[in-house]
Amino acid sequence: MPGFEFMENKAIVGIIGAGTMGSGIAQVAASAGHKTVLFDADSRILEKSKSNLHKTLSKLVEKGKITGKNAENISSNIHFASSLNDFNECGLVIEAIIENLEAKRNLFLMLEKVVPETCILASNTSSLSITSIAAACLHPGRVIGAHFFNPAPVMPLVEIIKGVVTDTVIVDETQRIISGLSKTTVLAKDSPGFIVNRLARPYYGESIRIYEEGLADFATIDWAMKAFGKFRMGPFELMDLIGNDINYTVTETVWKQLFYDPRYKPSLTQRLLFEAKHFGRKTGRGYYDYSEGAVMPEPDQNKITGEKIVMRVLSMLINEAVDALYYAVATRDDLDLAMTKGVNYPKGLLQWCDEIGAEKILSVLNELGETYAEDRYRPSVLLKKMVKEKRNFYE
Repeated sequence: MPGFEFMENKAIVGIIGAGTMGSGIAQVAASAGHKTVLFDADSRILEKSKSNLHKTLSKLVEKGKITGKNAENISSNIHFASSLNDFNECGLVIEAIIENLEAKRNLFLMLEKVVPETCILASNTSSLSITSIAAACLHPGRVIGAHFFNPAPVMPLVEIIKGVVTDTVIVDETQRIISGLSKTTVLAKDSPGFIVNRLARPYYGESIRIYEEGLADFATIDWAMKAFGKFRMGPFELMDLIGNDINYTVTETVWKQLFYDPRYKPSLTQRLLFEAKHFGRKTGRGYYDYSEGAVMPEPDQNKITGEKIVMRVLSMLINEAVDALYYAVATRDDLDLAMTKGVNYPKGLLQWCDEIGAEKILSVLNELGETYAEDRYRPSVLLKKMVKEKRNFYE
C-alpha cells in the first residue's frame, strides 16, 4: 500500500449505521463543516434518522443554540446514501453498526473495494478488538478505533484506539480530524474495554456485589455514590439509563477478552435482568420500575454505611485505573481525562488516589482480600509499589 497522503482541507466523512450513535456522529461531523455521507442498510432507519435530525436542528434553533442558517448548512452537509458506492470519495469512514466482530469485518472488506486507498477506516466499537477487525482487511494499517460516547453531539470524549498494525500516520490524522470536530481525544492501547469501559467496570460490578451480599439496596447504593462520592448518577440508575442489555454485554465481553479474570466477572443479578429483558428506562423496568404510577424506593441514609459503600467501590475503581497505567493502556493524563470527559466522574481516578492516599486504597483492598479470599480484590502491582516508595501519581 502506498504511503498515506492527506489533503489539508476537510475530509469527506462517511458514517455507516444511522441509529442514535451514527446519526449523532453525522450531526457532529456536519456541524464542523465536513461533507458527510450517512448510510444504513435499512432504509426505514435512514428515513427516521433524517426526520430526527430535522427535529433536532429545529429545537436547537428554537433554543437559540444555533441560527437558522447554521441549521441549513448542517442539513446540506449530510447526504443520506442508499449505497456504499457513495463512500468513494471519503477520507474517513466511521462504522457504528451492531457490536458484532464478523459484521464489522465483513463491512470493512466491502468498503475496501469502494473507498480511496488513503481513506481511514474507523470503528466506533466500545469493546471489540481493533486488531481483530483489521485482520480481515487487505490494508489493516488504515484501520483504527474512534469510540464516541452517547449522545455524540453532547459528550466531548472520543477514544482513539491504535491496533497492533495501525499506521502511526493514521493515528495522527484521525486525532487531527476528530479534534477538529470540537472533541477531546485520548489515545488507548487496543485492549479490552479500552479506557472508559475497562475502568468503569467496578462502578457497576462492585455495586451489584454489595447489593447481592445484602449490605444495601439499589436506592441506598445510588444515594451513597452521589452524596459522598459526588458522582452525577448512582450505578443502578446509570445502568438503567445506558441499558442493561448494553452494560451486561460489555461486561461479559471484557471479562472473556481478559481470559475470565475474576475482577471483571459478570453478576448473576445482571444476567437475570438481561434475560428478563428488563433493560432499564427504555423497557420501563430495570433495577427500578419506571412504569406509570410506580414509586421510587427511598434510600436508607445512614452516613456510616454510605461512606463504607463509597470507599469500597472507589478503591476498586482506583485499583483498576492504577492497573491500566501499569499495563500502559494509556498515559496517566489520558486515563484521568477519559473518566472525567467520557463518563462525568467528579475527578480523575489517579488524582483521586493521590488525594485519598495510595496506602488507604491498598488497605481497603487487602481487607477485602482477607475477607473474601478472592483474586477479584488483588491490588495492582503498581499500587503496592507506589505505597512502598511513598510516591504520588501527580508530583
